Amino acid sequence: MMRIALGVEYDGSGFSGWQRQRSGRTVQACVESALSRVADVPVQVICAGRTDTGVHATAQVVHFNSDALRTTGNWVRGGNSHLPDDVCIHWAKPVPEDFHARFSARRRHYRYVISNEPSAVALLRQRVCCECVPLDLESMQQAAVVLLGEHDFSSFRAAACQAKSPVRTIYRLDVSRSGKWLYLDIEANAFLHHMVRCIAGMLISIGRGEQAPGWMNEVLAARDRTLAGVNAPAAGLYLVAVAYAPAYQIPAAGWLPSYG
Repeated sequence: MMRIALGVEYDGSGFSGWQRQRSGRTVQACVESALSRVADVPVQVICAGRTDTGVHATAQVVHFNSDALRTTGNWVRGGNSHLPDDVCIHWAKPVPEDFHARFSARRRHYRYVISNEPSAVALLRQRVCCECVPLDLESMQQAAVVLLGEHDFSSFRAAACQAKSPVRTIYRLDVSRSGKWLYLDIEANAFLHHMVRCIAGMLISIGRGEQAPGWMNEVLAARDRTLAGVNAPAAGLYLVAVAYAPAYQIPAAGWLPSYG
């Protein structure tokens, strides 16, 4: 029995999230179906981060066990031949038995993309967040600094979040602009359910001038989700990197969605 890790990219706009469900099209079900056809036996995969409906990934990492004698090229080319056009396997490699796509991950990096102009972007409507009100970059950057470090993020988790602890550590939270495009880059040890979209939604409200930058600190301290406002749309969110211990030699990053 061998453990294999894969790098997977997908356009989440046509899926009901990553995780397999009783109904609805999911990324996990598509990947498992494709790999099962390559292996000629059922294959189950575990991912680094379960993305929600409409969320994309350029660097999702998964692992699975199989005793099928296949080369890494077989898993990549064979898997892709059985996958739909909105999912792609970029690489495959054998990993030690102690490697776990989710529990071995040290950091995860998400990018949130905002189109900030008076009119919406028709061709990218399912891949970016369209915000017609001018956003103040400096206010958003000022508010973002508050979240760096280890905190109780109860105010930023969904009611259905199943995490045992709301404590997470954010290592990086950058807000940048390139022309009409804004990018939120957030890197943490792990994320709560809807945490990134909640943070993005709050930063957008602050950028609009609806709230002062100090609101971020007030909501963080309150540990009350009802005070945090509305989540940003799923369309703008991408999982772009997962970091592991160097010994595993896992490619850390996918391509960064950049339209500026």
